[in-house]
Amino acid sequence: MHFTSEQPLDDGVLERAFTLDEIPGILWTPASASTPAPLILIGHPPLGLRRMYPRLAGRARYYATEYGFAAATIELPGSGDRPRWAAVEQARADLRRAMEAGEPVGDEIIDALVLPLVEKSVPEWQAALDALLSLPEIGGPVGYEGGVISIGIRLAAVEPRISAANLFAGSLVPAAMFEEARQVTVPLQVLLQWDDEGNDRQAALDLFDAFGTKEKTLHANLGGHTGVPQFELDAGARFFARHLL
Repeated sequence: MHFTSEQPLDDGVLERAFTLDEIPGILWTPASASTPAPLILIGHPPLGLRRMYPRLAGRARYYATEYGFAAATIELPGSGDRPRWAAVEQARADLRRAMEAGEPVGDEIIDALVLPLVEKSVPEWQAALDALLSLPEIGGPVGYEGGVISIGIRLAAVEPRISAANLFAGSLVPAAMFEEARQVTVPLQVLLQWDDEGNDRQAALDLFDAFGTKEKTLHANLGGHTGVPQFELDAGARFFARHLL
């Protein structure tokens, strides 16, 4: 891990940009912490870190100032400043074509769009976790939240250092991920926007039912994809406080 910039923010949070094997990322830590901080990995949709920065930084700074968490994120494959990924670009084009034509989005398109992203990004998140936990200011345990829900499913299922996950329903989920969801045993909180125009509500409910953990909570709110109530930020923080502190 190579830090490329460092910026003290006005709320007592230290923001550092880094690269890890040419993968860009950002780390936020409470500047005044006297002991190693628990860590939250913040996922995001494949829109690029620059575009997602305000939302990511807002969550990370809230976690740091209110609860003393460190938080980090990394750029997804094929997004932002990373090289374009021809196979995923084609899958995105096929998805747009189907949606513009009013056609159902078939399993073949969903698998081509999501499964390669899961296969490539989960090891990258694990490598980032290795590097982050080697820093003296960061300890465990570790939580994961947000982003492409299939990435969260895989990470929660295979990465033993993930102690809790706060997942956001609202992305296409391959059928194969339902079986992996049954292998998730860590505490879960799942956020669902009931009127999300880009989300199959029944599929999201079926996925929630499939999770194998004995401790799972569904937060369903009226509104579209961008209408998440502000109180859900604190609800997510309190969820992690219960399981990471």
